[in-house]
Amino acid sequence: MVAQLTDDQREAALGKLSDWEYDDKRDAISRSFKFDDFTEAFAFMTRVALHAEKADHHPEWFNVYNKVDIKLTTHDAGENGGLSQRDVDLADVIESCL
Repeated sequence: MVAQLTDDQREAALGKLSDWEYDDKRDAISRSFKFDDFTEAFAFMTRVALHAEKADHHPEWFNVYNKVDIKLTTHDAGENGGLSQRDVDLADVIESCL
């Protein structure tokens, strides 16, 4: 079991991840990315995938042409899943992949 972020931890994390939106229904964070074309979007997804696999923490994502939507939540955090430090860490890595 992974610990969910407390309210204070979540607020601090969201303060640093200003481009990410909080989904209170899922206790998750999400962000949409737009690239010049599919090749750039796919290259970005590949970079993220390599980091996610190494961290053994995988995003929920959706791609159409030049757009990538990513949602992060930890399925084994708390009773029903929720936001954990693993999500915050992966969001930081995702930002570095841009």
